[in-house]
Amino acid sequence: MTTATVERTHRTVVGIDGSPGSLAALDWAAGSAESTGATVVAVATWSWPRGFGQTVLIPGDHDPAADTGALVREAVEGARRRHPGVEFVPMVVEGRAADVLVEASRGADLLAVGSRGHGEIAGLLLSSVSEHCATNAHSPVLVIRAAP
Repeated sequence: MTTATVERTHRTVVGIDGSPGSLAALDWAAGSAESTGATVVAVATWSWPRGFGQTVLIPGDHDPAADTGALVREAVEGARRRHPGVEFVPMVVEGRAADVLVEASRGADLLAVGSRGHGEIAGLLLSSVSEHCATNAHSPVLVIRAAP
C-alpha cells in the first residue's frame, strides 16, 4: 500500500445562511481547522421563491444565486481574516438547505450548522435544518448557537 492510498483530505462542512448561528459555526470550524489542518467547506444554498398557491412576483433582476454567492464570500472573507492559515472552499448550491448539507456531509469529518434558536413552540412549527442534518448526515454533526 502506498502513502497516496491511505492519504485522506480532512474536511469540515459548514452550512452558511448569514444568521449569527451559521457565522459562529463557520468561526468554530475555522478555529478547529487551524489545529487539525482540515479544509473548511462553506456551503450556502438558494432556491426560487415559492408562492404555495399564490402568485409570487419576482423582479426581473432578482438573482438568488448571485445574492447567495455574495453572502458566502463575505462570510468566508471574515473568517479568513480571523484564521489566515485555514483553507476555505466556498460553495453555492441550488436546493433545499437540509438536503444539500446532508449530501455534502458524505466523506466529511464533521458537518457544522448554526441554530437559529426559535424556541420550543416555533420549533414545533418550523422545519429545522439543524435537526434534519443531525438525524440524517453521513458524518458527525455539531449544532452551534450564537452567543446572545
